[in-house]
Amino acid sequence: MAKILNKISSPSDLKKLSSDELKQLSEEIRKEIISVVSKTGGHLAANLGVVELTIGLHLALNCPKDKIVWDVGHQSYVHKLLTGRRKKFKTLRQHDGISGFPKRSESKYDIFDAGHASNSISVALGLAESRKRRGSDETIVAVLGDGSLTGGVAYEGLNQAGHLGVPLIVVLNDNEMSIANNVGAFSAYLSRIRFDPALYKIREDIEGRVVKILKNIPAIGSKVSMAVEGLKESLKHVLVPGMIFEELGFKYIGPIDGHKIDLVETAINLAKEIQEPVLIHAITKKGKGYLPAEKCPDKFHGTGPFIIETGESKKKNKTLTYTKVFGDAMVELASKDNRIIGITAAMPSGTGLDKFAEIFPDRFYDVGIAEQHAVTFAAGLALNGHLPVVAIYSTFLQRAFDQIIQDVCLQNLHVIFALDRAGLVGEDGPTHHGVFDLTYLRQIPRITVMSPKDEEELRNMLYTATKLNGPVAIRYPRGCVLGVKHDKRFKKIGIGEAEIIREGKDVCLLAVGRMVQKSNEACELLEKMGISCTLINARFIKPLDEGVILNLAAKHKLIVTVEESTLLGGFGSGVLELLAAKGILVPFLQFGLPDDFVTHGPMEILLSEAGLDKVGITSAVKEKLNKLKDLK
Repeated sequence: MAKILNKISSPSDLKKLSSDELKQLSEEIRKEIISVVSKTGGHLAANLGVVELTIGLHLALNCPKDKIVWDVGHQSYVHKLLTGRRKKFKTLRQHDGISGFPKRSESKYDIFDAGHASNSISVALGLAESRKRRGSDETIVAVLGDGSLTGGVAYEGLNQAGHLGVPLIVVLNDNEMSIANNVGAFSAYLSRIRFDPALYKIREDIEGRVVKILKNIPAIGSKVSMAVEGLKESLKHVLVPGMIFEELGFKYIGPIDGHKIDLVETAINLAKEIQEPVLIHAITKKGKGYLPAEKCPDKFHGTGPFIIETGESKKKNKTLTYTKVFGDAMVELASKDNRIIGITAAMPSGTGLDKFAEIFPDRFYDVGIAEQHAVTFAAGLALNGHLPVVAIYSTFLQRAFDQIIQDVCLQNLHVIFALDRAGLVGEDGPTHHGVFDLTYLRQIPRITVMSPKDEEELRNMLYTATKLNGPVAIRYPRGCVLGVKHDKRFKKIGIGEAEIIREGKDVCLLAVGRMVQKSNEACELLEKMGISCTLINARFIKPLDEGVILNLAAKHKLIVTVEESTLLGGFGSGVLELLAAKGILVPFLQFGLPDDFVTHGPMEILLSEAGLDKVGITSAVKEKLNKLKDLK
């Protein structure tokens, strides 16, 4: 039983504990996180790696007056346990339970709703500037991982913070990973610092002691100290190549052991005394304290329920996923087409490109958490005849909206966007739901947008995309496939051609993606009520199959669109725009997601609440038909 953790109701309780009790608390927190995440699923490895770091932060700070901004936020479980949510922690990621990410509406200790990477420094700098303008004195801390430093916005924040020079603390949690192993020159730079911490001590001795002594020597002190300052700068560049943080205007502290609470607390307290931007470089181990997570931190970055003793998934049968189907299709197509190049942003496994990377290492690029760069990098490759496939989660691709427009579509370049996790994603919640892609892609000229009804159609859409000449986007959902019969041969789909699933005379349902199955289930219920249904698998969101849609609009009492996307500007809007442009007035009903951010929870519950299951669709269609009947 957690003897100490149960006594912690706020961060102030930590300051009553001895060092031995703090060490025991760390162990209890790890056990609690492992116990809960083994049941609920969640981000395990990252949270196990920041236990002592989080405790040290709260010991040195006075939250909620002082502010902690968590980058990405999937490492905030320890913070939640220490800030009054211990009793609710068992509801982690559950419907109506606490979020897996910081959430302002959940606690006064959560300063900013997080979910995407690299923005914490910018948020913290805004808070620091606001503090100056208001004349207050709270401490502002941004906590980000080394993986987040591959994102360009982090450098924009560092650059501005160094320029303004306002007091601000950035804690760099360096565990050598984001989800997969970090890549790039900056990762190598951190490694040079990480593996020789003595370098900082030498430089600090010169800066802090010698220069101070020399300045006090009468007459010649200032001149000699200037010479030593120059020597110090030379040594800085020799001993620690670049010293990029100091060049950006930050005082650098570290590297420190992020698993030693007293070192973290001391570093924060020291940084508080420096009235300038400070970066604390803390070394931690992802998955610390749980051997399966230490050995395979990428597997336990985001995990489903698992068996604690072995780390094995509780799901006995490994069901095929859309991600796996995409990854296998990429390998198959690339073996026949050497133009194909795979690109991902720090998620080779999450996007299914890990197998591609293994088989075609010279045709695979992991650019780190840098979606904007990934898209423009792909544009450069496409300029010379290569065929880049950019595989990114839907929610993260929206970070590169401008690059999709300016660098790909404006140039009409043949780049394929594979949007995994499109639609609702369940327990990860609003920051990760991929519900805006149809809207933000539909409006862009020259792009073809597709969504498959099942795994076989995904394969064929990817094949079709390789045969086109301009930009193409394919969006597909998270999770298990339908189990349809697999055809070994790829088939090209006619651009803009919809598929007729069933024919009727009363209601026509036009559905896209996963909603084709849900709509078919609704049609079966409606048929039992005596309502004859036509069901169309639209397949293309852009271009629409105008001929089929206009023909069906003239023959049915009611046209219905069904999409797992925001209603504003999505597929249904496109159908309405087409009918309006042709001057066709027909009763119309739209199904989609509301003009709001959908919460976290099990997929089926979220779909039901949005009316996107067979019961919701059937009920609304029947109600609409009854209203139309009453109007006659």
